[in-house]
Amino acid sequence: MTSQNSKIYLDVHRTIAEISPLLFGGFAEHMGRCIYEGIYDPASPLADEDGLRTDVLAKFKEQAYTVMRYPGGNFLSGYNWLDGVGPKEQRPRRRELAWQSIETNQFGTNEFMNFCRKAGIDPMMAVNMGTGTIQSAADLVEYCNAPTGTYWADLRASHGYKDPYNVKYWCVGNEMDGPWQIGHLDMNEYATKAREAAKMMKWQDPSIKTIVTGSSNDRMPTYPEWDRVVLETTWDKMDYLSIHMYDSNHHMQDTPSYLALARRFEDFVDTMSGVLRYVKAKTRSNHDVYLSWDEWQVWHPGQHEGNWQEAPPLAEVGYNLEDALVVAQWLNVFLRKSDVLKIACVAQVVNIISWLHTKRDGLLVHTSFYPFKFMSNMAKGNALDVVLRAPTTATTRFGDVPTLDVSASHDPATGKIAVFIVNRSMTEAQVTDLVFQSDAPAQVLQAWQMSGTDPKAGNTWDNPNAIVAQPIKVNAPKDGTLTLNLPAMSYTALEFGA
Repeated sequence: MTSQNSKIYLDVHRTIAEISPLLFGGFAEHMGRCIYEGIYDPASPLADEDGLRTDVLAKFKEQAYTVMRYPGGNFLSGYNWLDGVGPKEQRPRRRELAWQSIETNQFGTNEFMNFCRKAGIDPMMAVNMGTGTIQSAADLVEYCNAPTGTYWADLRASHGYKDPYNVKYWCVGNEMDGPWQIGHLDMNEYATKAREAAKMMKWQDPSIKTIVTGSSNDRMPTYPEWDRVVLETTWDKMDYLSIHMYDSNHHMQDTPSYLALARRFEDFVDTMSGVLRYVKAKTRSNHDVYLSWDEWQVWHPGQHEGNWQEAPPLAEVGYNLEDALVVAQWLNVFLRKSDVLKIACVAQVVNIISWLHTKRDGLLVHTSFYPFKFMSNMAKGNALDVVLRAPTTATTRFGDVPTLDVSASHDPATGKIAVFIVNRSMTEAQVTDLVFQSDAPAQVLQAWQMSGTDPKAGNTWDNPNAIVAQPIKVNAPKDGTLTLNLPAMSYTALEFGA
């Protein structure tokens, strides 16, 4: 294995934007075993008095999730929120059409709020724009946020929750551009319905922030026209545009191109950012709308139909080294686009397309857990505009791309600097200089690295620590420069102190 030289230039005064803490959010849907046997499992010896899995809660806290989107997802567009409140013994069992499962409704709005409280996470609720009405959307806002004294708030109190939840973030539907969606609407129909729903919701609580449904991915035939039309209709009623994307190497089986997917992610954000700027100009508005990437994840093919079972094991696939390196780049893009991207929710948080898998008495952590954990805990303050000088590596899908993918942050309040580096080369190590062009830090607070020689290697129940992040020894910068050796197919996270 040969080494090649790279340089990363950092200047704490060369910033992109302040990093929104909401970039480190999650998504919990009533799909498969995410809620039941994931977050909520009263039959588990690891459950607390409310049936919440204590081991899962501990991992969520370790990941420092800031916000959690709920209850869906495709599930949302056929869900009546009234099914999930009130005495559990009176809640209906339903055929859930999105995933062809049986929904017991033993976990609903109030259980979710209790979970968020215990996990230290802000709730992000979604309202049904498929089978739901604008009235039911407004009613849910009243149920969650209004003081007692009116019907829906009093109903909440009768269920044992007198104090309002004051939920700030509200998704107005889910993937309504998709023909697979229950109650799918065309762009004009959805835009009108979403505008009227958001209007009523904000009349209930003017402090809330609403998120309008944008394109489900960049391959939709309506992309990005859907986003333009919807935004032009709803601009002054919305605060964020929801965007979604999944990807994997299953169909390509082209690891060099897979490890360059940051190009696709950045193009997606750039296009949506352009749409936002266009609509703001066209509407002559002083109001700003930002991006909420509230579903993102590597999604390998798996079973998606529940065969009318309770909590069927849907889309439970493991993640390997190359998946972790793609997730790390996704997160790097979040920092690099933090001027326009303000919310992001990884889909999902346990069992379903997740890096956490449960069995009744245990928990398995997959590779992608680590890049998220380090960035969510380290990336504070401002995203830095990093200057990179690195050799390139060839890909069939994206042409030549830099061998390294880098993001960085600086927190003016603490003086801490964090740097996140992916070496996407499959064969070449990188001798890399971190050059601090201003305010070079005096000490290395922590340094972690994950690497391997097999991109398909991952963790299993029999070998749960095959690919994990390990602490590495890194010397303090000398004369403003620190030299690192970055193995091929590696992820490195560094935190420096003043």
